Amino acid sequence: MPINKNELTKEMIEKAMQCETAEDLVALAKSEGIEITKAEAEAYLAEMSDVELDENAVKKVAGAGTCYTAY
Repeated sequence: MPINKNELTKEMIEKAMQCETAEDLVALAKSEGIEITKAEAEAYLAEMSDVELDENAVKKVAGAGTCYTAY
């Protein structure tokens, strides 16, 4: 079952970004009631390996802000 990104909180994303192994991420997801496979966790970690979000970007990903600023 795909993860509903609207259900992810800022805290969940921050915790996920701190995971160093796929096993850590699978365990974290399970503790939050989300089922992911080891392959999905490995793909997420590979995708995020070169990305570091600042606090504002994390808020936007978690839906706490807007994706653009009107000038």
